[in-house]
Amino acid sequence: MTESVYEYQYVFPAVRGIQAKSEYFTCMVPLELIPKIFLFDGDDVPPELRAQRQLNRNRIPEMTRYIVENRNTYVFSALTASIEGETTFIPAGDEASQVNNGTLHIKMNSRFLINDGQHRRAAIEQALREGDPDLSDETIAVVFFINKDLSTNQQMFADLNRYAIRPSKSMGILYDQRDEDAEITRKVVETVSFFREFVEKEKTSISPKSRRLFTLNNLSNANKDLLSQVNGDESEKVKIANSFWEKVGNVIPEWKSVIDYKLTAGEVREDYIHTQGVTLRAIAKAGSELIKMDPNGWEHKLEALGEINWRRSEKVWNGRAIENGKLRNTLPNINLTAIFIKQRLHIPLNKDEKQIETDFVSRSQ
Repeated sequence: MTESVYEYQYVFPAVRGIQAKSEYFTCMVPLELIPKIFLFDGDDVPPELRAQRQLNRNRIPEMTRYIVENRNTYVFSALTASIEGETTFIPAGDEASQVNNGTLHIKMNSRFLINDGQHRRAAIEQALREGDPDLSDETIAVVFFINKDLSTNQQMFADLNRYAIRPSKSMGILYDQRDEDAEITRKVVETVSFFREFVEKEKTSISPKSRRLFTLNNLSNANKDLLSQVNGDESEKVKIANSFWEKVGNVIPEWKSVIDYKLTAGEVREDYIHTQGVTLRAIAKAGSELIKMDPNGWEHKLEALGEINWRRSEKVWNGRAIENGKLRNTLPNINLTAIFIKQRLHIPLNKDEKQIETDFVSRSQ
């Protein structure tokens, strides 16, 4: 008698647990099986008939590169999935320490649905095509729930994402050991005297009573602008950034006043714009051009920053850094603010900047 294909099984090492009075299983699944057993709901299926979001294919190349370029150090969290089909858990033994460890047997005609992790699944599939053949033998943890219907799967998706909190951008920069920009910013914070004390490293916003002046995220973005035209290695970039921000800190009087306890950080953040993301990036953009224009004499030209009126109430910032009474950290605002700073530092504007400034002046009249 010919054995039906449906009698074949997937067998995974598993740990059994109880959640909401129902069994679930955490299994180690070989990566090569991930794209084979987990199929997506089609993009053409209405959302009310799916139990997951549409795949954002623009995210996949970056996630794939992460796996391929970090073969010895990549980390993926567990997938969460549902099984619709016949399953059997066989404990490793009868002892108390064995009854929840064993193997999960799943009929091959079962339907698998990812509740959380479809982008990881797609990246794994792409990495298997592009990467080291040995990648197929590695495993990822999958948390399986058994025989959940569509409405339950939809609720699971909603619940899994309801309380998901992404780490702040500042914390991502603080902990990211792979990204050169993050490494440069951390080294700058460690080296530049007033950054060591006055940079908020965890949050992307600063509480009113905080003694911090800057966020790590804003400083990182400013460093990217500052070093965008520097072709040196990491140490050279760190050296330039350190010198630049030390000089800026020495010429902007309010920053020095906080160090000397003549002003509080809250007063400076409230009354001035030069600690905010839009202005830090604008200063950095101007600095990038200044360093390119005069690589050996740029430092003394930064002294003109100390002559600028950085108060929020100064009318020159209206329409540039400030719109409708609020600071705006958008690229057009950053560019308009940078143009003003460049003019004060006697940095020639390029053709596009001249047109932006002409249009701005025309609108402002």
